[in-house]
Amino acid sequence: MDKTFILEIVTPVKVVCKEEVLHVKAPGVGGYFGVLYNHAPFLTALRIGVIEAKTPTGMHYYATSGGFCEVMENTMKILVETAEPAVEIDIERAKQARDRALARLEKKSPDIDVPRAQGALARAINRLEVAEMR
Repeated sequence: MDKTFILEIVTPVKVVCKEEVLHVKAPGVGGYFGVLYNHAPFLTALRIGVIEAKTPTGMHYYATSGGFCEVMENTMKILVETAEPAVEIDIERAKQARDRALARLEKKSPDIDVPRAQGALARAINRLEVAEMR
């Protein structure tokens, strides 16, 4: 029998995921990393990217805006500002967010908060890429 562990993905608003998984791939600040059953304990920061969770019944994908991950005693807790399952991503809304961010960046006005617009663009693009994984 395959060995599973618990994955919890939590935002300030709700628990997005709490399920038994076989493997998780997450976007660490130093690059993607994987976690299996009996993984050594660790804590790391996450960046914008996709969380891939392999469950006994299939793959689940989540778009995340970054946060923190703790692995300990066969539990992986991911604390993030936002996390959306691929099946729940509103593609039209993500396209509109991408287009707004691109328009802000193209203005080249001193009033534009460039890092904020770049972050919005990265989050929108990530959501669109994860939505394609459905």
